[in-house]
Amino acid sequence: MRPTAVNLDYDPQKPPSKPRSIAWLMARRFLKHRFAVLSGIMLGLLALLSLSAPLFEVMWGIDGETTDLLKRSASPSWEHPLGTDELGRDLLIRLLHGGQVSLYVGLVAAMAAAAIGTIIGLFAGYYGGWLDSFLMRFTDGVISLPLLPLLIVLAALDLTKLGLPESFVQSEFASLYRIIAITALVGWTTVARLVRGATLSVREREFVLAAQSLGASGPRIMLVHILPNVVSPIIVATTLSVGQIILLESVLSFLGLGIQPPLPSWGNMLDGAQDFIWNNPALAIWPGMLIFVSVICFNFLGDGLQDALDPRSVR
Repeated sequence: MRPTAVNLDYDPQKPPSKPRSIAWLMARRFLKHRFAVLSGIMLGLLALLSLSAPLFEVMWGIDGETTDLLKRSASPSWEHPLGTDELGRDLLIRLLHGGQVSLYVGLVAAMAAAAIGTIIGLFAGYYGGWLDSFLMRFTDGVISLPLLPLLIVLAALDLTKLGLPESFVQSEFASLYRIIAITALVGWTTVARLVRGATLSVREREFVLAAQSLGASGPRIMLVHILPNVVSPIIVATTLSVGQIILLESVLSFLGLGIQPPLPSWGNMLDGAQDFIWNNPALAIWPGMLIFVSVICFNFLGDGLQDALDPRSVR
């Protein structure tokens, strides 16, 4: 007879180890993704520096909107660490204010697009039938549209003809909210398809069937029982779309159809630098580098969150 294996490390006086929580396991998987951790740190630092722009203005005693034609395209100095732009404004302060706008557009538009896609995906996946077919064919139609020409046409619309008040159209924030609305209206398709696929799987599980047998309404089942179980792909897709929206905003601003001066963004800073690229290349290098770094960091962060939130991931 084969002898029974004995665990020599077993101590009856030692309490059993406490089971790890799901949050602890997710955090452990995320921390193993070094590029995602580094990207999260860099994005947090970039957001903190952008929000601290007024503090830097007070520390250096300068105003990012004040022009000084006698100091146009000045070299870096203690007074202006990154030099000045074509109008004599401090380049570092302008970059920080532009970071506020670009990151705000990316985050708000991504969350708005995720909300639209989540609602469409939940209804399509839960009810199925003709509603599913209609919503998915509509989604396919939006996906098939040429994105950049569509964004250019929407960005060139006259807002006064849409019934918006003249005071809002003439404000400097009108272009900001226009870009957020445009990118949210065309950026929800990925989330909708992911949520629809996850909902088709979750709606057949026992706890959903039990809620249906108890008479729970469809909206309650989607909100209470299905949505918490499909939140992982929503978070990942939203994180990945932030970088894409920042890139789209930069393209539209570079074409003169995005964020309009005097409100700074990294995209319209690139637009203003194209006439001075040979005389002062730093005007294009710094905003271009920040766009590149932020987009790459959001992509790595999305990859790390996908590994962390997917229970089937094996590293």
